[in-house]
Amino acid sequence: MKKQEVKREKRTQRDYTMAFKLSVISQVEKGDLTYKQAQTHYGIQGRSTVLVWLRRFGNLDWRKPKIHIMSNSKETPAQRIKRLEKELSDEKLKNKVLNTMIDISDKQYGTQIRKKYSSQQSSGSTNKD
Repeated sequence: MKKQEVKREKRTQRDYTMAFKLSVISQVEKGDLTYKQAQTHYGIQGRSTVLVWLRRFGNLDWRKPKIHIMSNSKETPAQRIKRLEKELSDEKLKNKVLNTMIDISDKQYGTQIRKKYSSQQSSGSTNKD
């Protein structure tokens, strides 16, 4: 097999003047361009170069967004009760399905899963000190 030669263009690092950086930042913060559009419009090579400039020299807060975890404190007691009742009914249904599956397995294959499981549990619990 012949190896395909892939020609890659070597990227060179550019130094941008502070005036240029501030001009780009100004356009992005005004809303004329997004930082990605500014990157392509001006031919800025680095993927995050403009974003770094915005974080370093911009007037707005360009830090990475913090992930906010939704707390249950906003939930009213009635909503919480309703949610917990739904979770309980889902778990009861799941338990019923699993018990039915065990019963079917015991009948079809002549197994005694519950007996085996309960005897393992009781023998394991007697060894605890």
